[in-house]
Amino acid sequence: MFLTFTPMKTMTCKELGGACMEEFTAETFEEIAELSKKHAEKMYAKGDQAHTQAMKEMQDIARSPEALDKWMQEKKKEFEAK
Repeated sequence: MFLTFTPMKTMTCKELGGACMEEFTAETFEEIAELSKKHAEKMYAKGDQAHTQAMKEMQDIARSPEALDKWMQEKKKEFEAK
C-alpha cells in the first residue's frame, strides 16, 4: 500500500493579492485561499487601510466572472509551482 504525500506550500498575503507579508501554509490552493480570506476579513475588521484597499481591488476583479476566473487560475498556478 502506498501513501500519497501532499506537500505543504506557503504563500504570503501579498502573493495572494493582499497587503502584507503574513505567511499561510496549506496543502491545497483552496485551503490557502480560505486562510487568506479569513486574514483579510480580520484585518478589514481592525480597520487596516492597506488590507481594505486590497479588498476593494479584489471586489473590482470579482465584478467580472472572467477576470476573477483568470486571477484565480494565475494564483493557483503560482501555488502549484511552489
